[in-house]
Amino acid sequence: MPPMNARPTPLELVKTDLVWDNSFYQLGKAFFTPLAPQPLSDPYWVGTSPAVAHLLRLDRGWLESDVLLQALSGNQPISGTQPLASVYSGHQFGQWAGQLGDGRAILLGQTNGLEVQLKGSGLTPYSRMGDGRAVLRSSIREFLCSEAMHALGIPTSRALCVTGSNDEVARESLETAAVVTRVAPSFIRFGHFEHFSARNQLSELTQLADYVMDRFYPDCRHAVGPDGNAYCALLQQVVARTAVMVAHWQAVGFCHGVMNTDNMSILGLTIDYGPFQFLDVYDPGHICNHSDRLGRYAFDRQPDIAHWNLFALAQALLPLIKDQAQALRALNTFKAIFDSSYQRLMGHKLGLTALDADIPHPCPLPAGEGVTARRALIDGILKLLAQDRVDYTIFWRRLSQAQASGNTEPVRDLFLDRPAFDAWMLSYQELSAHIDKGLQANLMLKTNPKYVLRNHLGENAIRAAKRGDYSGVASLLALLETPFDEHPDHEADAGFPPDWASQIEISCSS
Repeated sequence: MPPMNARPTPLELVKTDLVWDNSFYQLGKAFFTPLAPQPLSDPYWVGTSPAVAHLLRLDRGWLESDVLLQALSGNQPISGTQPLASVYSGHQFGQWAGQLGDGRAILLGQTNGLEVQLKGSGLTPYSRMGDGRAVLRSSIREFLCSEAMHALGIPTSRALCVTGSNDEVARESLETAAVVTRVAPSFIRFGHFEHFSARNQLSELTQLADYVMDRFYPDCRHAVGPDGNAYCALLQQVVARTAVMVAHWQAVGFCHGVMNTDNMSILGLTIDYGPFQFLDVYDPGHICNHSDRLGRYAFDRQPDIAHWNLFALAQALLPLIKDQAQALRALNTFKAIFDSSYQRLMGHKLGLTALDADIPHPCPLPAGEGVTARRALIDGILKLLAQDRVDYTIFWRRLSQAQASGNTEPVRDLFLDRPAFDAWMLSYQELSAHIDKGLQANLMLKTNPKYVLRNHLGENAIRAAKRGDYSGVASLLALLETPFDEHPDHEADAGFPPDWASQIEISCSS
Protein backbone atom coordinates (compact mmCIF):
# COMPACT_ATOMS: atom_id res chain seq x y z
CA MET A 1 0.00 0.00 0.00
CA PRO A 2 1.37 3.46 -0.92
CA PRO A 3 2.14 6.08 1.71
CA MET A 4 -0.92 8.27 2.10
CA ASN A 5 0.70 11.66 1.71
CA ALA A 6 3.80 10.86 -0.30
CA ARG A 7 3.97 12.94 -3.45
CA PRO A 8 6.49 11.87 -6.09
CA THR A 9 9.06 14.34 -7.26
CA PRO A 10 8.90 15.47 -10.91
CA LEU A 11 9.45 12.63 -13.41
CA GLU A 12 9.90 10.08 -10.63
CA LEU A 13 8.53 6.69 -11.70
CA VAL A 14 5.47 5.64 -9.73
CA LYS A 15 5.95 2.05 -8.66
CA THR A 16 2.69 0.19 -8.08
CA ASP A 17 2.11 -3.46 -7.32
CA LEU A 18 1.00 -4.06 -10.92
CA VAL A 19 2.96 -6.09 -13.45
CA TRP A 20 2.59 -4.73 -16.97
CA ASP A 21 2.39 -6.76 -20.17
CA ASN A 22 2.37 -4.31 -23.07
CA SER A 23 1.56 -6.63 -25.95
CA PHE A 24 -0.10 -3.94 -28.08
CA TYR A 25 3.13 -1.93 -27.90
CA GLN A 26 4.96 -4.89 -29.41
CA LEU A 27 2.94 -4.58 -32.62
CA GLY A 28 5.21 -1.73 -33.67
CA LYS A 29 5.14 1.92 -34.64
CA ALA A 30 2.70 1.48 -37.55
CA PHE A 31 -0.04 1.00 -34.95
CA PHE A 32 0.59 3.90 -32.59
CA THR A 33 2.63 6.89 -31.52
CA PRO A 34 4.56 6.55 -28.24
CA LEU A 35 3.34 9.44 -26.14
CA ALA A 36 3.14 10.38 -22.49
CA PRO A 37 -0.07 11.89 -21.10
CA GLN A 38 -0.07 15.62 -20.46
CA PRO A 39 -0.33 16.73 -16.83
CA LEU A 40 -3.31 18.32 -15.10
CA SER A 41 -2.80 21.07 -12.56
CA ASP A 42 -3.56 20.27 -8.91
CA PRO A 43 -5.68 17.18 -9.58
CA TYR A 44 -8.22 15.77 -7.15
CA TRP A 45 -10.26 12.59 -6.85
CA VAL A 46 -13.79 12.82 -8.24
CA GLY A 47 -14.83 9.16 -8.10
CA THR A 48 -13.20 5.76 -7.61
CA SER A 49 -14.32 2.16 -8.11
CA PRO A 50 -12.95 -0.30 -5.56
CA ALA A 51 -14.53 -3.09 -7.62
CA VAL A 52 -12.35 -2.26 -10.63
CA ALA A 53 -9.30 -1.86 -8.41
CA HIS A 54 -9.98 -5.41 -7.23
CA LEU A 55 -10.38 -6.53 -10.85
CA LEU A 56 -6.95 -5.10 -11.60
CA ARG A 57 -5.56 -6.60 -8.37
CA LEU A 58 -4.63 -3.11 -7.31
CA ASP A 59 -4.56 -2.60 -3.57
CA ARG A 60 -7.54 -0.45 -2.62
CA GLY A 61 -5.26 1.85 -0.66
CA TRP A 62 -3.95 3.20 -3.94
CA LEU A 63 -7.35 4.81 -4.56
CA GLU A 64 -6.77 7.00 -1.54
CA SER A 65 -3.21 7.98 -2.38
CA ASP A 66 -1.82 11.16 -3.85
CA VAL A 67 0.76 9.03 -5.65
CA LEU A 68 -1.80 7.32 -7.88
CA LEU A 69 -3.84 10.52 -8.18
CA GLN A 70 -0.86 12.24 -9.77
CA ALA A 71 -0.06 9.25 -12.00
CA LEU A 72 -3.58 8.83 -13.35
CA SER A 73 -3.85 12.58 -14.01
CA GLY A 74 -0.84 12.39 -16.31
CA ASN A 75 1.61 14.04 -13.92
CA GLN A 76 3.89 11.08 -13.23
CA PRO A 77 4.91 8.05 -15.31
CA ILE A 78 4.04 4.62 -13.95
CA SER A 79 6.83 2.08 -13.84
CA GLY A 80 6.40 -0.68 -16.40
CA THR A 81 3.97 1.19 -18.66
CA GLN A 82 4.69 2.15 -22.25
CA PRO A 83 2.16 4.90 -23.01
CA LEU A 84 0.86 5.30 -26.55
CA ALA A 85 -1.92 6.71 -28.69
CA SER A 86 -3.16 4.26 -31.31
CA VAL A 87 -4.12 5.10 -34.87
CA TYR A 88 -7.35 3.99 -36.53
CA SER A 89 -9.82 5.21 -39.13
CA GLY A 90 -13.54 4.82 -39.52
CA HIS A 91 -17.00 5.81 -40.64
CA GLN A 92 -18.66 8.59 -38.67
CA PHE A 93 -22.41 9.10 -39.12
CA GLY A 94 -22.21 6.81 -42.14
CA GLN A 95 -19.47 8.75 -43.94
CA TRP A 96 -15.86 7.72 -44.38
CA ALA A 97 -13.84 10.00 -42.09
CA GLY A 98 -10.38 8.76 -42.97
CA GLN A 99 -7.65 8.65 -40.35
CA LEU A 100 -8.81 9.14 -36.78
CA GLY A 101 -7.10 7.65 -33.74
CA ASP A 102 -6.82 8.20 -30.01
CA GLY A 103 -7.30 11.95 -30.06
CA ARG A 104 -7.50 12.31 -26.29
CA ALA A 105 -6.70 8.88 -24.91
CA ILE A 106 -3.42 7.33 -23.87
CA LEU A 107 -3.06 3.58 -23.43
CA LEU A 108 -0.73 2.95 -20.51
CA GLY A 109 -0.40 -0.77 -21.18
CA GLN A 110 -1.87 -4.07 -20.04
CA THR A 111 -1.89 -5.57 -16.59
CA ASN A 112 -3.63 -8.71 -15.36
CA GLY A 113 -5.10 -9.19 -18.83
CA LEU A 114 -6.64 -5.71 -19.01
CA GLU A 115 -5.69 -2.56 -20.85
CA VAL A 116 -5.62 0.65 -18.83
CA GLN A 117 -6.33 3.85 -20.71
CA LEU A 118 -6.47 7.51 -19.67
CA LYS A 119 -9.22 9.40 -21.49
CA GLY A 120 -8.83 13.16 -21.52
CA SER A 121 -5.07 13.03 -21.15
CA GLY A 122 -4.14 15.73 -23.67
CA LEU A 123 -3.18 16.31 -27.28
CA THR A 124 -2.02 13.46 -29.49
CA PRO A 125 -1.08 13.34 -33.20
CA TYR A 126 -4.68 12.19 -33.79
CA SER A 127 -6.49 15.03 -32.01
CA ARG A 128 -7.26 16.79 -35.29
CA MET A 129 -9.00 20.06 -34.31
CA GLY A 130 -9.54 18.97 -30.70
CA ASP A 131 -7.66 19.84 -27.54
CA GLY A 132 -7.20 16.28 -26.29
CA ARG A 133 -9.10 16.94 -23.09
CA ALA A 134 -12.30 15.64 -21.56
CA VAL A 135 -14.57 17.68 -19.32
CA LEU A 136 -15.84 16.84 -15.86
CA ARG A 137 -19.45 16.18 -16.88
CA SER A 138 -18.68 13.64 -19.60
CA SER A 139 -16.01 11.93 -17.50
CA ILE A 140 -18.45 11.44 -14.62
CA ARG A 141 -21.07 10.09 -17.03
CA GLU A 142 -18.65 7.57 -18.55
CA PHE A 143 -17.36 6.49 -15.15
CA LEU A 144 -20.84 5.88 -13.79
CA CYS A 145 -22.28 4.28 -16.91
CA SER A 146 -19.39 1.87 -17.37
CA GLU A 147 -20.03 0.46 -13.92
CA ALA A 148 -23.81 0.63 -14.27
CA MET A 149 -23.75 -1.40 -17.48
CA HIS A 150 -21.51 -4.02 -15.91
CA ALA A 151 -23.91 -4.39 -13.00
CA LEU A 152 -26.76 -4.86 -15.50
CA GLY A 153 -24.87 -7.74 -17.10
CA ILE A 154 -24.14 -5.89 -20.35
CA PRO A 155 -20.73 -6.34 -22.03
CA THR A 156 -18.79 -3.13 -21.39
CA SER A 157 -15.51 -1.45 -20.67
CA ARG A 158 -15.02 -0.58 -17.01
CA ALA A 159 -13.83 2.56 -15.21
CA LEU A 160 -11.36 2.71 -12.32
CA CYS A 161 -11.65 6.38 -11.44
CA VAL A 162 -12.15 9.98 -12.45
CA THR A 163 -9.69 12.69 -11.51
CA GLY A 164 -10.45 16.37 -11.97
CA SER A 165 -8.66 19.67 -12.19
CA ASN A 166 -9.63 23.33 -12.30
CA ASP A 167 -7.82 23.64 -15.64
CA GLU A 168 -10.26 25.23 -18.08
CA VAL A 169 -11.50 23.52 -21.22
CA ALA A 170 -13.47 25.39 -23.87
CA ARG A 171 -16.64 23.71 -25.15
CA GLU A 172 -19.93 25.56 -25.66
CA SER A 173 -18.82 27.32 -22.48
CA LEU A 174 -15.75 27.09 -20.28
CA GLU A 175 -15.68 23.87 -18.28
CA THR A 176 -13.12 22.11 -16.12
CA ALA A 177 -10.93 19.21 -17.20
CA ALA A 178 -11.02 15.62 -16.02
CA VAL A 179 -9.48 12.26 -16.84
CA VAL A 180 -11.33 8.96 -16.63
CA THR A 181 -9.21 5.84 -16.24
CA ARG A 182 -10.99 3.13 -18.17
CA VAL A 183 -10.27 -0.57 -18.37
CA ALA A 184 -11.03 -3.33 -20.90
CA PRO A 185 -9.38 -6.48 -22.24
CA SER A 186 -8.77 -4.39 -25.37
CA PHE A 187 -9.81 -1.07 -26.88
CA ILE A 188 -9.25 -2.27 -30.44
CA ARG A 189 -12.09 -1.09 -32.69
CA PHE A 190 -13.53 -1.89 -36.09
CA GLY A 191 -11.74 1.27 -37.18
CA HIS A 192 -8.31 -0.20 -36.50
CA PHE A 193 -8.97 -2.78 -39.23
CA GLU A 194 -10.53 -0.20 -41.54
CA HIS A 195 -7.41 1.95 -41.23
CA PHE A 196 -4.95 -0.61 -42.57
CA SER A 197 -7.36 -2.06 -45.12
CA ALA A 198 -8.12 1.37 -46.60
CA ARG A 199 -4.40 2.03 -46.96
CA ASN A 200 -3.79 -1.39 -48.49
CA GLN A 201 -1.34 -2.16 -45.68
CA LEU A 202 -2.06 -5.87 -45.82
CA SER A 203 0.94 -6.87 -43.73
CA GLU A 204 -0.23 -4.69 -40.85
CA LEU A 205 -3.85 -5.78 -41.36
CA THR A 206 -2.78 -9.41 -41.10
CA GLN A 207 -0.62 -8.66 -38.07
CA LEU A 208 -3.52 -6.96 -36.31
CA ALA A 209 -5.99 -9.75 -37.11
CA ASP A 210 -3.51 -12.37 -35.94
CA TYR A 211 -2.91 -10.43 -32.73
CA VAL A 212 -6.64 -10.21 -31.98
CA MET A 213 -7.19 -13.89 -32.76
CA ASP A 214 -4.23 -15.12 -30.74
CA ARG A 215 -5.12 -12.99 -27.74
CA PHE A 216 -8.92 -13.09 -27.71
CA TYR A 217 -10.26 -15.58 -30.26
CA PRO A 218 -7.81 -18.53 -30.30
CA ASP A 219 -10.52 -20.96 -31.44
CA CYS A 220 -10.61 -19.18 -34.80
CA ARG A 221 -7.24 -20.75 -35.57
CA HIS A 222 -9.00 -24.10 -35.70
CA ALA A 223 -11.77 -23.06 -38.08
CA VAL A 224 -13.21 -26.10 -39.79
CA GLY A 225 -16.04 -26.82 -42.17
CA PRO A 226 -16.64 -25.75 -45.75
CA ASP A 227 -15.42 -22.19 -45.14
CA GLY A 228 -12.45 -23.06 -42.94
CA ASN A 229 -10.97 -19.58 -42.99
CA ALA A 230 -9.59 -18.28 -39.68
CA TYR A 231 -10.26 -14.65 -40.59
CA CYS A 232 -13.84 -15.44 -41.57
CA ALA A 233 -14.20 -17.26 -38.26
CA LEU A 234 -12.95 -14.08 -36.56
CA LEU A 235 -15.59 -12.04 -38.36
CA GLN A 236 -18.26 -14.56 -37.35
CA GLN A 237 -17.25 -14.31 -33.71
CA VAL A 238 -17.36 -10.51 -33.77
CA VAL A 239 -20.76 -10.62 -35.48
CA ALA A 240 -22.10 -12.88 -32.73
CA ARG A 241 -20.70 -10.81 -29.85
CA THR A 242 -21.94 -7.57 -31.35
CA ALA A 243 -25.42 -8.98 -31.92
CA VAL A 244 -25.65 -10.14 -28.31
CA MET A 245 -24.39 -6.78 -27.01
CA VAL A 246 -26.95 -4.79 -28.99
CA ALA A 247 -29.72 -7.17 -27.93
CA HIS A 248 -28.84 -6.27 -24.35
CA TRP A 249 -29.01 -2.55 -25.22
CA GLN A 250 -32.47 -2.90 -26.73
CA ALA A 251 -33.81 -5.00 -23.89
CA VAL A 252 -32.71 -2.59 -21.15
CA GLY A 253 -33.56 0.55 -23.13
CA PHE A 254 -30.02 1.86 -23.65
CA CYS A 255 -29.21 4.35 -26.40
CA HIS A 256 -25.52 4.55 -27.33
CA GLY A 257 -25.91 7.73 -29.34
CA VAL A 258 -22.82 7.60 -31.55
CA MET A 259 -22.34 4.19 -33.15
CA ASN A 260 -19.52 5.15 -35.49
CA THR A 261 -17.30 2.28 -36.60
CA ASP A 262 -14.45 3.76 -34.57
CA ASN A 263 -16.66 3.38 -31.48
CA MET A 264 -17.34 -0.33 -32.04
CA SER A 265 -15.31 -2.82 -30.01
CA ILE A 266 -13.78 -5.83 -31.72
CA LEU A 267 -14.70 -7.73 -28.54
CA GLY A 268 -18.38 -6.80 -28.56
CA LEU A 269 -18.05 -4.46 -25.60
CA THR A 270 -19.91 -1.21 -25.06
CA ILE A 271 -17.22 1.47 -25.27
CA ASP A 272 -16.90 5.22 -25.71
CA TYR A 273 -19.71 6.50 -23.53
CA GLY A 274 -20.52 9.89 -24.99
CA PRO A 275 -24.08 11.03 -25.70
CA PHE A 276 -25.71 7.90 -24.24
CA GLN A 277 -29.07 7.68 -22.50
CA PHE A 278 -31.35 5.18 -20.84
CA LEU A 279 -34.90 5.63 -22.08
CA ASP A 280 -37.36 7.39 -19.82
CA VAL A 281 -40.64 7.01 -21.75
CA TYR A 282 -40.56 4.24 -24.31
CA ASP A 283 -40.06 5.96 -27.64
CA PRO A 284 -38.62 3.62 -30.30
CA GLY A 285 -37.50 6.56 -32.42
CA HIS A 286 -35.80 8.42 -29.59
CA ILE A 287 -32.62 10.27 -30.57
CA CYS A 288 -30.45 10.89 -27.52
CA ASN A 289 -27.59 12.65 -29.30
CA HIS A 290 -28.37 16.25 -30.19
CA SER A 291 -25.54 16.14 -32.72
CA ASP A 292 -27.41 13.40 -34.61
CA ARG A 293 -29.70 15.68 -36.56
CA LEU A 294 -30.82 13.02 -39.04
CA GLY A 295 -31.49 10.39 -36.38
CA ARG A 296 -29.05 7.84 -37.73
CA TYR A 297 -28.47 6.48 -34.25
CA ALA A 298 -32.06 6.54 -32.99
CA PHE A 299 -32.86 3.82 -30.47
CA ASP A 300 -34.78 1.52 -32.82
CA ARG A 301 -32.10 1.81 -35.51
CA GLN A 302 -29.28 0.49 -33.34
CA PRO A 303 -29.52 -3.15 -34.51
CA ASP A 304 -29.45 -2.13 -38.18
CA ILE A 305 -26.55 0.26 -37.58
CA ALA A 306 -24.60 -2.48 -35.81
CA HIS A 307 -25.15 -4.71 -38.85
CA TRP A 308 -24.01 -1.85 -41.14
CA ASN A 309 -20.88 -1.39 -39.05
CA LEU A 310 -20.15 -5.10 -39.21
CA PHE A 311 -20.44 -4.87 -42.99
CA ALA A 312 -17.73 -2.18 -42.88
CA LEU A 313 -15.58 -4.51 -40.76
CA ALA A 314 -16.17 -7.35 -43.20
CA GLN A 315 -15.03 -5.13 -46.07
CA ALA A 316 -11.88 -4.33 -44.14
CA LEU A 317 -11.20 -8.03 -43.52
CA LEU A 318 -12.04 -9.12 -47.06
CA PRO A 319 -8.40 -9.02 -48.26
CA LEU A 320 -7.75 -11.73 -45.65
CA ILE A 321 -10.99 -13.68 -46.06
CA LYS A 322 -10.68 -13.39 -49.85
CA ASP A 323 -14.06 -15.01 -50.56
CA GLN A 324 -16.87 -12.42 -50.50
CA ALA A 325 -19.53 -15.12 -50.26
CA GLN A 326 -17.90 -16.44 -47.09
CA ALA A 327 -17.87 -12.99 -45.55
CA LEU A 328 -21.53 -12.47 -46.42
CA ARG A 329 -22.50 -15.79 -44.85
CA ALA A 330 -20.86 -14.68 -41.61
CA LEU A 331 -22.55 -11.28 -41.79
CA ASN A 332 -25.93 -12.77 -42.51
CA THR A 333 -25.95 -14.56 -39.16
CA PHE A 334 -26.32 -11.23 -37.36
CA LYS A 335 -30.08 -10.87 -37.57
CA ALA A 336 -30.81 -14.41 -36.38
CA ILE A 337 -28.37 -14.11 -33.45
CA PHE A 338 -29.71 -10.69 -32.51
CA ASP A 339 -33.32 -11.79 -32.72
CA SER A 340 -32.84 -14.96 -30.67
CA SER A 341 -30.80 -13.07 -28.06
CA TYR A 342 -33.32 -10.25 -27.87
CA GLN A 343 -36.32 -12.56 -27.63
CA ARG A 344 -34.65 -14.53 -24.87
CA LEU A 345 -33.75 -11.38 -22.92
CA MET A 346 -37.28 -10.07 -23.27
CA GLY A 347 -38.54 -13.47 -22.18
CA HIS A 348 -36.48 -13.03 -19.02
CA LYS A 349 -38.09 -9.63 -18.49
CA LEU A 350 -41.49 -11.28 -18.71
CA GLY A 351 -40.43 -14.23 -16.59
CA LEU A 352 -41.28 -16.57 -19.45
CA THR A 353 -37.99 -18.40 -19.90
CA ALA A 354 -39.83 -21.65 -19.30
CA LEU A 355 -41.10 -21.30 -22.85
CA ASP A 356 -37.61 -21.60 -24.32
CA ALA A 357 -37.26 -24.79 -26.30
CA ASP A 358 -34.21 -25.95 -24.34
CA ILE A 359 -35.82 -25.55 -20.88
CA PRO A 360 -38.25 -28.26 -19.65
CA HIS A 361 -41.58 -26.85 -18.53
CA PRO A 362 -45.11 -28.02 -17.74
CA CYS A 363 -46.77 -25.65 -20.22
CA PRO A 364 -49.21 -27.69 -22.34
CA LEU A 365 -48.75 -25.60 -25.51
CA PRO A 366 -47.50 -27.54 -28.53
CA ALA A 367 -43.81 -27.14 -29.34
CA GLY A 368 -43.06 -23.70 -30.69
CA GLU A 369 -46.42 -22.17 -29.87
CA GLY A 370 -45.24 -20.85 -26.51
CA VAL A 371 -42.34 -19.01 -28.14
CA THR A 372 -44.66 -17.61 -30.81
CA ALA A 373 -47.13 -16.44 -28.17
CA ARG A 374 -44.31 -14.87 -26.17
CA ARG A 375 -43.13 -12.97 -29.23
CA ALA A 376 -46.67 -11.66 -29.74
CA LEU A 377 -46.75 -10.55 -26.10
CA ILE A 378 -43.45 -8.71 -26.49
CA ASP A 379 -44.57 -6.98 -29.67
CA GLY A 380 -47.89 -6.11 -28.10
CA ILE A 381 -46.54 -4.55 -24.93
CA LEU A 382 -43.89 -2.54 -26.78
CA LYS A 383 -46.61 -1.13 -29.02
CA LEU A 384 -48.66 -0.16 -25.97
CA LEU A 385 -45.66 1.35 -24.17
CA ALA A 386 -44.91 3.51 -27.19
CA GLN A 387 -48.54 4.48 -27.76
CA ASP A 388 -49.07 5.66 -24.17
CA ARG A 389 -45.51 6.93 -23.67
CA VAL A 390 -45.02 4.77 -20.60
CA ASP A 391 -41.81 4.93 -18.58
CA TYR A 392 -39.82 1.89 -19.72
CA THR A 393 -37.88 1.03 -16.56
CA ILE A 394 -40.79 1.70 -14.18
CA PHE A 395 -43.16 -0.46 -16.24
CA TRP A 396 -40.92 -3.50 -16.13
CA ARG A 397 -40.19 -3.13 -12.43
CA ARG A 398 -43.87 -2.72 -11.55
CA LEU A 399 -44.76 -5.72 -13.68
CA SER A 400 -42.17 -7.75 -11.76
CA GLN A 401 -43.64 -6.62 -8.45
CA ALA A 402 -47.15 -7.38 -9.69
CA GLN A 403 -46.16 -10.97 -10.41
CA ALA A 404 -44.81 -11.18 -6.86
CA SER A 405 -47.81 -9.58 -5.15
CA GLY A 406 -50.71 -10.36 -7.49
CA ASN A 407 -51.69 -6.67 -7.56
CA THR A 408 -51.64 -5.36 -11.14
CA GLU A 409 -53.19 -1.95 -10.43
CA PRO A 410 -49.84 -0.07 -10.14
CA VAL A 411 -48.97 -1.38 -13.61
CA ARG A 412 -52.39 -0.58 -15.02
CA ASP A 413 -52.11 2.98 -13.71
CA LEU A 414 -49.26 3.62 -16.13
CA PHE A 415 -51.53 3.30 -19.18
CA LEU A 416 -54.07 5.62 -20.74
CA ASP A 417 -55.62 2.86 -22.86
CA ARG A 418 -56.74 0.64 -19.97
CA PRO A 419 -58.82 -1.78 -22.08
CA ALA A 420 -55.83 -2.45 -24.34
CA PHE A 421 -53.61 -3.09 -21.33
CA ASP A 422 -56.22 -5.34 -19.73
CA ALA A 423 -56.40 -7.43 -22.89
CA TRP A 424 -52.62 -7.71 -22.99
CA MET A 425 -52.45 -8.61 -19.30
CA LEU A 426 -55.03 -11.34 -19.78
CA SER A 427 -52.91 -12.91 -22.54
CA TYR A 428 -49.83 -12.61 -20.34
CA GLN A 429 -51.55 -14.29 -17.40
CA GLU A 430 -52.82 -17.09 -19.61
CA LEU A 431 -49.31 -17.77 -20.91
CA SER A 432 -47.95 -17.63 -17.34
CA ALA A 433 -50.64 -19.89 -15.91
CA HIS A 434 -48.45 -22.99 -15.68
CA ILE A 435 -45.35 -21.21 -14.36
CA ASP A 436 -44.54 -21.04 -10.65
CA LYS A 437 -45.34 -17.44 -9.72
CA GLY A 438 -42.70 -17.25 -7.01
CA LEU A 439 -39.93 -18.38 -9.36
CA GLN A 440 -41.24 -16.12 -12.12
CA ALA A 441 -41.33 -13.03 -9.91
CA ASN A 442 -37.87 -13.79 -8.54
CA LEU A 443 -36.44 -14.03 -12.05
CA MET A 444 -38.14 -10.81 -13.12
CA LEU A 445 -36.94 -8.85 -10.09
CA LYS A 446 -33.40 -9.99 -10.87
CA THR A 447 -33.80 -9.06 -14.54
CA ASN A 448 -35.68 -5.75 -14.51
CA PRO A 449 -33.60 -3.11 -12.72
CA LYS A 450 -35.12 -0.68 -10.30
CA TYR A 451 -32.32 1.80 -10.98
CA VAL A 452 -30.65 2.87 -14.21
CA LEU A 453 -28.43 5.87 -14.90
CA ARG A 454 -31.12 8.25 -16.01
CA ASN A 455 -29.92 11.58 -17.36
CA HIS A 456 -31.26 13.57 -14.44
CA LEU A 457 -29.55 11.34 -11.86
CA GLY A 458 -26.23 11.84 -13.60
CA GLU A 459 -26.91 15.54 -13.96
CA ASN A 460 -27.55 15.93 -10.23
CA ALA A 461 -24.24 14.27 -9.43
CA ILE A 462 -22.46 16.41 -12.01
CA ARG A 463 -23.92 19.66 -10.69
CA ALA A 464 -22.82 18.78 -7.17
CA ALA A 465 -19.35 17.83 -8.41
CA LYS A 466 -19.00 21.18 -10.15
CA ARG A 467 -19.53 22.73 -6.70
CA GLY A 468 -16.79 20.53 -5.26
CA ASP A 469 -19.14 17.96 -3.71
CA TYR A 470 -18.28 14.48 -4.99
CA SER A 471 -20.46 12.57 -2.54
CA GLY A 472 -23.22 12.35 -5.16
CA VAL A 473 -20.89 10.49 -7.52
CA ALA A 474 -20.01 7.95 -4.82
CA SER A 475 -23.63 7.55 -3.72
CA LEU A 476 -24.91 7.06 -7.25
CA LEU A 477 -22.14 4.58 -8.04
CA ALA A 478 -23.11 2.48 -5.02
CA LEU A 479 -26.74 2.50 -6.18
CA LEU A 480 -25.91 1.56 -9.76
CA GLU A 481 -23.63 -1.28 -8.66
CA THR A 482 -26.70 -3.05 -7.22
CA PRO A 483 -29.50 -1.92 -9.56
CA PHE A 484 -31.88 -4.80 -8.78
CA ASP A 485 -31.95 -4.20 -5.03
CA GLU A 486 -34.70 -2.17 -3.39
CA HIS A 487 -32.61 0.51 -1.58
CA PRO A 488 -35.55 1.93 0.43
CA ASP A 489 -33.67 5.16 1.18
CA HIS A 490 -33.40 5.92 -2.55
CA GLU A 491 -36.99 5.55 -3.71
CA ALA A 492 -36.88 8.98 -5.36
CA ASP A 493 -34.04 7.80 -7.59
CA ALA A 494 -36.31 5.05 -8.93
CA GLY A 495 -39.22 7.39 -9.63
CA PHE A 496 -40.36 9.29 -12.68
CA PRO A 497 -37.88 11.84 -14.01
CA PRO A 498 -38.59 15.50 -13.20
CA ASP A 499 -39.96 17.76 -15.91
CA TRP A 500 -36.61 19.46 -16.36
CA ALA A 501 -34.96 16.16 -17.32
CA SER A 502 -36.39 16.40 -20.85
CA GLN A 503 -34.41 19.62 -21.33
CA ILE A 504 -31.04 17.99 -20.74
CA GLU A 505 -29.08 18.01 -23.98
CA ILE A 506 -26.28 15.54 -24.61
CA SER A 507 -24.12 15.69 -27.68
CA CYS A 508 -20.74 14.72 -29.09
CA SER A 509 -19.23 17.79 -27.42
CA SER A 510 -17.41 16.53 -24.35
